[in-house]
Amino acid sequence: MRIRLFGHYVYSAIALLFGAEAVVFFAAVYGAVLVRFEGSFGNLSAVPGLIGALWPRALLFSLVMLLCLLSFGLYSARQRARLFGLALRLILAVLMGFAATSALFYLVPNLWIGRGVVALATVGAFLGVVVSRSIFSRVVDEDILKRRVLVYGAGKSAAAIAGIRRRSDRRGFHVAGYVPAIGELREVTEGLLEPSEQLVQLCSRLDVSEVVVAMDDRRRGFPIAQLLQCRLAGVDVTEQLTFLERETGRVRIDILNPAWMIFGEGFRRDPVRLLTSRMLDVSAGLIVFTLALPVMLCAALAIKLEEGWHAPLFYRQRRVGLLGQPFRLLKFRSMRVDAEENGQAQWACKNDPRVTRVGALMRKTRIDELPQLLNVLRGQMSLVGPRPERPEFVADLAERIPYYHERHSVKPGITGWAQLCYPYGSSEQDALQKLQYDLYYVKNNTLLFDLAILLQTAEVVFLGKGR
Repeated sequence: MRIRLFGHYVYSAIALLFGAEAVVFFAAVYGAVLVRFEGSFGNLSAVPGLIGALWPRALLFSLVMLLCLLSFGLYSARQRARLFGLALRLILAVLMGFAATSALFYLVPNLWIGRGVVALATVGAFLGVVVSRSIFSRVVDEDILKRRVLVYGAGKSAAAIAGIRRRSDRRGFHVAGYVPAIGELREVTEGLLEPSEQLVQLCSRLDVSEVVVAMDDRRRGFPIAQLLQCRLAGVDVTEQLTFLERETGRVRIDILNPAWMIFGEGFRRDPVRLLTSRMLDVSAGLIVFTLALPVMLCAALAIKLEEGWHAPLFYRQRRVGLLGQPFRLLKFRSMRVDAEENGQAQWACKNDPRVTRVGALMRKTRIDELPQLLNVLRGQMSLVGPRPERPEFVADLAERIPYYHERHSVKPGITGWAQLCYPYGSSEQDALQKLQYDLYYVKNNTLLFDLAILLQTAEVVFLGKGR
């Protein structure tokens, strides 16, 4: 099942894993002190050179390790990496955590605990994660961690639930059956339950905790009395679109209706949210720009060395921003100068022959995106949001894809939810799939959701995902 945290749905199993590993990391510090100083822990005053209680250090170590694992997608339900990929991510995350905690303990003398203790704690943390992940992989798909769901409907709408194929999207629920609605053309063939008893009795017999209403036509035979009985009996009643949004992390365009957007939760941009978003953009943008400046200077030098001192460094391109207003997006030029010689806008593609050798490396590592930090500081973009598209593509896509303009109700971003959940694509079908994730972000965006996306972007950058 899923739980809602800070406006975003997460699997309860993932939340339990997060909590369990937080305890593992915390305990690893105590275990390291126990081994290193032969039992002197709790109050460090007995240890030469160490002052104060141990728990603040353990808490900091745990927090840093959790953030590092999160940044490499190790708490993502959509993680598709195989064993080698997971091991690589875990090793990189733990090493990053070791480096970060060592630096923090060194920069704050009152927190100093010794490199030996940090190293031992890191080893303990790694072993603890291996054990916890082994247990988690065995029990995550057990029905005890899933919500039992009864679907009212067996037609085209209900088929959208039956058609969920991805294992990650099905981890939160188990369908106990489908109850055909009156006069409905049946498209679901498995798990059908004949409506021979009241819904509330059926829920009790099948131990169902949620009824999902997925009728093709609610104007005929809508079981309002039965659904009210279920609600009063403690069974949740959920609309199909809300259920699919919660379980898949995207808004299904094919069944979306304006009323759901108007009367449902989300799709709000209150002044406080706008202020926190801008504060994050300015503060984090300045920090990242300062840290990335040496890399940007090296990238500029590499472009000049490959294509000559007269070759332009930057590529300025019109993109569609907030409320459909155009702006000039700034990137390091990664393609040949004559990439669009005929002036016709073209989709970029995988292994695009127009990309230079330096450009290929920059695109792989996302270095070409770094100048967009200036767009962020100018207020034209945010760090997190839907990726901005060219006006030529937007005009075409808006004609073919419903609700496409709704993604412009927030500022475009350097990274976003769609970039984490969907691989790199450059076609109309890819645009449709990404729009569903973009609408999910527009509906559920919060400050903490932005921070989570920024952290997980580290996996995209360091491991070259998405291109």
